[in-house]
Amino acid sequence: MQLNTETLARSSAQRPWTTVILWLVVLVTAIGLTSALLGDALTTAADFTDNPESVQAQVLIDEVRGVETATEMIVVTSDVVGIDSPDYQGYVAALQAEVGALGPDVVTHVGSPLTNDGPVSASGRSVLLPVVLAGDGSDTQSANAASVHEAMDGVSAPEGIGAAITGPATLENEVNEIAEQDLATGETIGIAVALLVLVFVFGAVVTGLIPIVLGLASIAVALGAAALVGLVFDLSFFVTNMITMIGLAVGIDYSLFIVSRFREEREAGRDKIDAIARAGGTASRAVFFSGLTVVLALLGMLLLPNTIFRSLGIGAILVVVAAVSASLTLLPAVLSLMGDRINWLRIRGRSPKAAARRGRFWDRITTSVMRRPVTSLVLSAGLLIVLSLSYFSIDTGFNGVSTLPDEIESKQAFLVLEDEFSGGLTSPVEIVIQGQQTDAIEEAISALEERLSLEPAFGGGMEVTTSEDDTIAIVSSPLAGDINSAASIDAVRTLRNEILPEVFADANATVLVGGETAGSVDFLDQTSRWTPIVFLFVLGLSFILLTVAFRSVVIPTKAIAMNLLSVGAAYGLVVLFFQAGVGPGWVKDIAGFFGFTQVEVIEAWLPLFLFSVLFGLSMDYHVFLLSRIRERFDTTGDNTESVAYGLRTTAALITGAAAIMVAVFGGFAAGRLVSFQQMGFGLAAAVLLDATIVRSVLVPASMKLLGDRNWYLPSWLEWLPKINIEGAPDPVPSEDDKQLVAA
Repeated sequence: MQLNTETLARSSAQRPWTTVILWLVVLVTAIGLTSALLGDALTTAADFTDNPESVQAQVLIDEVRGVETATEMIVVTSDVVGIDSPDYQGYVAALQAEVGALGPDVVTHVGSPLTNDGPVSASGRSVLLPVVLAGDGSDTQSANAASVHEAMDGVSAPEGIGAAITGPATLENEVNEIAEQDLATGETIGIAVALLVLVFVFGAVVTGLIPIVLGLASIAVALGAAALVGLVFDLSFFVTNMITMIGLAVGIDYSLFIVSRFREEREAGRDKIDAIARAGGTASRAVFFSGLTVVLALLGMLLLPNTIFRSLGIGAILVVVAAVSASLTLLPAVLSLMGDRINWLRIRGRSPKAAARRGRFWDRITTSVMRRPVTSLVLSAGLLIVLSLSYFSIDTGFNGVSTLPDEIESKQAFLVLEDEFSGGLTSPVEIVIQGQQTDAIEEAISALEERLSLEPAFGGGMEVTTSEDDTIAIVSSPLAGDINSAASIDAVRTLRNEILPEVFADANATVLVGGETAGSVDFLDQTSRWTPIVFLFVLGLSFILLTVAFRSVVIPTKAIAMNLLSVGAAYGLVVLFFQAGVGPGWVKDIAGFFGFTQVEVIEAWLPLFLFSVLFGLSMDYHVFLLSRIRERFDTTGDNTESVAYGLRTTAALITGAAAIMVAVFGGFAAGRLVSFQQMGFGLAAAVLLDATIVRSVLVPASMKLLGDRNWYLPSWLEWLPKINIEGAPDPVPSEDDKQLVAA
């Protein structure tokens, strides 16, 4: 038996219980793996794999200081009394004692102004209690930071005095908590809207539930697979968000297309097994190639030498593979078991006349566009280009603690820290001087201290640590504000490129800049360096795949150009809605209505992430639409009628699929983290543009202008294999199709 999507669907349909039982075993195993292994496989740490300057500096820092420590800052402040108040001093002493009582396994040191080991603000109403956490990893330190927070809650604060804690570990804990809440919100919104859309599209509750169940099954399997991958190397905590978001989007959509084709074949008179097989030979085949294009696009994220992009790419690839596998095997078995019972709980009719009316509606749109193809093409492409223009005003960076919701304790403590002390105390810039400590190096360090005191981005004060053999000196200097702000990023760049080369010009030493802000600078530089490489990689692989799939060099060229237009427009809209100072006021009013946070930068990882994900997802619609057009073209040889046929037979499905994706991504945009807002909004905007302007206008207009040249393949490429993505053509149009063509 030849293995293809049609025979796979037929085999699954003929042995439905065997297929379902095998999938149940896989699901139970995946759930067990997730429960037992996934928690240990996830980390909040982000690591580079190409050894940039910040990593080199950290290696030397660890040699001098030993185990890497994390310092959190307990901020005690009052609007009514000062440090001299007995109540104030008693509260500070109680905090120090309660946190210190956690023991050396949790904290190794707790400072306080009462023991001359903590600063007092100039106003005399705010003090800092530095807390050095035990543990040599971010996950252990995060757990210890949570214990410190619990200990603080056990100390009663006098009237008018408050305490809050901030620092890298505490910030990670609170960001992760918000991320989990946003994930739950996104799931709830996405599933609820998806069910409504599916019930509307299919007109039956049971039919609408099937794609959701398949989507959830895909997510469960992907999480189990991620747990196995985590045995080899750690995955970012956000991989679960990625798997859920992409799994809901593609898992539901793939099932939607196949279930719809099955119902269409049943209405055409085929028996159950033949209808499943026919859906497998057409819609399932398109799903397979659609999933393949998504995976190829996501492979681009694996090229970047850092664990964040690789984790997100792995998670997305795993869930796409799971969704395609479930659609090709589990779904035919479910359809075989249920048969026409999938139409249970109808809420409206699906008469041939109603279908004909819907077909005529899309025929009118297609006819109008193809009647004036040049005008339609220029106007639609022009609109997308105009929306893209704001991208040229983009500033990329990282939105730090200052952009968190106001009710977050880390932000409240940070604002006091920034106003009364220095915002960068918890994560100072670390300057590593490697070389025998000579008089020249000591003079350079003194000159550096004087120079940094003149830089407003630095908070003042410097601490110098020297190795026992006097070959390494570490200079720690806090930044004045948010360590991820544009001012802090620029300050570190200036330090690396101008100040240090000048100050240490006559010193025989290697000077490296480390610390969290330096790591952010390295990430920005790395992303800029790899972006064109990833773009070329993804575009090249996509072109090759689509050329082979459709046996045309024109189709993939157009598809790539149109996808770039929709991605570019999404970029521009993200900048308009989120970046402060860009765009008209009425756009900002709309952004405020939706609760979007205005920030100074767009997340540095977002453009490359959006490109990889969107380029894959937007290919879904092109593959489904073009495969239906090609299927008709092979039967009739009429390009114009084939375009109209392809649009009217897929329009309702693609619109429904797009609505589901927009709902899923919009659910994540409704979260409180600005990074999730930007990501969800960018994904939703691009999918919406792709499913409307691109699919309804650009595709028919361009195909009308090119005519039969759409299917041009140079003679020297005739050796390419005939994959036949659209399946075997059906030479006999149905009566409904004949009526629609006549209309």
